[in-house]
Amino acid sequence: MFKCLNVYMKKYLPYILIVIALLIAGGFYLDKTRTEDTVGLGAAKPADKNPDAEFEDIGPAPEFVGINSWLNSEALTMKSLKGKVVLIDFWTYTCINCVRTLPFVTSWYEKYKDDGLVIVGVHTPEFAFEKDKSNVEMAIKRHGITYPVAQDNDYKTWGAYNNRYWPAEYLVNKEGHIVYTHFGEGNYDVTENAIRKLLGLNEMQSSGQEPTNQAQTPEIYFGLSRLKYLSSGQKAKDQPYEYVMPNRLDLHSFALEGTWQYDDEKAVLITGPGKIKLHFSAAKVHMVAASNKAVSVTAKTDNQAPVVVQIKDSDLYTLFDGTAGEHTIEITIPEAGFEAFTFTFG
Repeated sequence: MFKCLNVYMKKYLPYILIVIALLIAGGFYLDKTRTEDTVGLGAAKPADKNPDAEFEDIGPAPEFVGINSWLNSEALTMKSLKGKVVLIDFWTYTCINCVRTLPFVTSWYEKYKDDGLVIVGVHTPEFAFEKDKSNVEMAIKRHGITYPVAQDNDYKTWGAYNNRYWPAEYLVNKEGHIVYTHFGEGNYDVTENAIRKLLGLNEMQSSGQEPTNQAQTPEIYFGLSRLKYLSSGQKAKDQPYEYVMPNRLDLHSFALEGTWQYDDEKAVLITGPGKIKLHFSAAKVHMVAASNKAVSVTAKTDNQAPVVVQIKDSDLYTLFDGTAGEHTIEITIPEAGFEAFTFTFG
């Protein structure tokens, strides 16, 4: 019996290993929310089903369900939008991938709304402060969004679409069926031509210019629920604890100095002053942060002149915008009450 098993394993083991590898790879790409193991901030699928805007009838578009409030519009339904071409954009206002996508989405609305295009931005929050209606209203104003936005605070519409990505685009034809999807950044010309095709317009020439993300460092969360890249010399505490900056910091990791306290979403500076040090590889560093009162933090990258950034409202702030490569940034916070949620990169 064991001899037969040995022969069987020798013959089929290579094929078994290939199948296991494929299953692991498939799980990595499919089981994605906005986590540190995804591509960028807000999971961005590496490859789309429709790279050339080939339409596929994916089925009827689910209704908008569990919406907390509608902004820029009265309540809409997919049933009432039949006869229109509809682009549904899942986003959240502190997602840097979403922020970089918004200029394209808003331009499509301005160009094609008179041709029958309706865009609905489904704002599905990641952090508790993103559920606040006034925060979303400020973001809508800041980004010049004039199309309808639905607040999906409880992930009901997100779940109806079985969505896993920020940003995510679902293009719906006049019959109410999803026929094209795109997840993450990029493919803007392809998506726009898909819109034009459904509207009965001629295809436009590709600009050949796609924004690139040069970051090697993944998104870094401060909250205990997703904390992964804290320096090995430090331990996260859910009570006030005095941290000492280590002498060495590994690439793709951060460390704290001062008295901080962690919770599920963030790290909070309990008494000032404090510091955050990050060793990263990217051309840009953004931080989702807040402060209980306006505070001017100093961000010094490598040997460059320090940059002062004022932080108050829970939002996305840019701390470094330079050349791609390996850098170290040190952020000095003078007062208590500062809240750090994530680092994101570009």
